[in-house]
Amino acid sequence: MQQILIPTDFSDNSWNAIKFALELFKKTKSTFYLLHVNPIPPYSGAGSSVRAASRNFEDQILKESREELQKLLKRIEALPFNTKHAFVTIALHDYFVDAVKRELEEKKIDLVIMGTKGASGLKKATVGSNTGDVITKIKVPLLAVPEDAVYSKPKEIAFATDYHIGYDVKVLDTLIAMAILHGSVLRILHISKKGEQLTEEQEKNKDFLDDYLVDVEHSFHSLTGSKLETAVQCFTESRDIDMIAMVAKNLNFFQRILFRPTVEEISYHTEVPFLVLHE
Repeated sequence: MQQILIPTDFSDNSWNAIKFALELFKKTKSTFYLLHVNPIPPYSGAGSSVRAASRNFEDQILKESREELQKLLKRIEALPFNTKHAFVTIALHDYFVDAVKRELEEKKIDLVIMGTKGASGLKKATVGSNTGDVITKIKVPLLAVPEDAVYSKPKEIAFATDYHIGYDVKVLDTLIAMAILHGSVLRILHISKKGEQLTEEQEKNKDFLDDYLVDVEHSFHSLTGSKLETAVQCFTESRDIDMIAMVAKNLNFFQRILFRPTVEEISYHTEVPFLVLHE
């Protein structure tokens, strides 16, 4: 039974993430928690009349959020989905990351699915910066679904790595589970500078990966290029990659692929979902 959290701001972008999630897990029995957070402003006054006014304000916005969540449920019910799924709605007035963290712990969440917006990476727009915050501050696997992503069964998943880190088996188990669920092939992608050889440590990590992924069809690929983002783009296009997976611990490498591209030819940002794995 999968426990899946989907934060929503009721935008087209977050609706796309919900539809994507339902398709991705249509063969499993899952509980989807639809979370809407009304953010607390950085400064709240201290006077009692201000507090009373803010309580009334909170009651009102939560009432509106609950109504919107009910409308969202009706939209979902109009879609074809697995009837074994359960849906729970949550409306909160809180700091976004704090709210998500608390729900993850209380509900024992396995995966967070969020919509992302904009070709210039995840730092733009509210859901964008929220997704960036969740990725860097929360230790649960996250699937970032770009605004233009159209669901297709993930036949090929690229796992981008530099082999510099040892792999936590929990991380790999999440990746393997995703691959097994859809019969996906894993393409392990290493990008290096020209003439650069793998160190002994990197070779050891690569061999470990090969052994651990024994039950999943997989292959190793190496690209030479000075620009990491362009290399990922070429690989994604040439192999028709349906999903890109990475380990968040590898932050420098990870941020270059996920947050930095502003170049127009980097379209994987707006089309290919990213599975971010945490230890």
